[in-house]
Amino acid sequence: MQYVSSAFTPLGEVLLASDVEALTGLWFRGQKYFARTLDTAREERGLPVFDRTQKWLDCYFSGREPDFSLPLNPAGTEFQKRVWRVLLTIPYGETMTYGAIAKHIAAERGLAHLSAQAVGGAVGRNPVSIIIPCHRVVGADGSLTGYAGGIDRKQKLLELEQNGKGGAHFPENGMSP
Repeated sequence: MQYVSSAFTPLGEVLLASDVEALTGLWFRGQKYFARTLDTAREERGLPVFDRTQKWLDCYFSGREPDFSLPLNPAGTEFQKRVWRVLLTIPYGETMTYGAIAKHIAAERGLAHLSAQAVGGAVGRNPVSIIIPCHRVVGADGSLTGYAGGIDRKQKLLELEQNGKGGAHFPENGMSP
């Protein structure tokens, strides 16, 4: 059984999912792959992990790097989970390219090459947006490419982190240019 709850951010409402102990999903309403890993048997319920996630999000959106982590248990293939573990190592306010992630995993596995496109597929299917920071992954030239929550949100998240250390302002609707 999975449990769900809603949380609110300056960039829109998100759906949270949990297996009781850990966060298993965080999706912006309407994003690509929305709730893809949710069981059909689920129940809306308040849980301590949801309360902690809301506190994490409040801290993050106030322009500060949260100083605590959340228990995570995203559903995915072993390859996807490996990519998501690399995403968790990208420092707040920094970015990494799909190619750099591919090289890192290839070296770890003793492979000569790993496709950046394969990495991109795994990044795009990250079920725990923001907290597993897939928004920090950019194209080879530093361009903003793909984000299941939308490029506008990706840009806003990166701007927040760049301005981050002192806080940032979001318009009331969160999406104004």
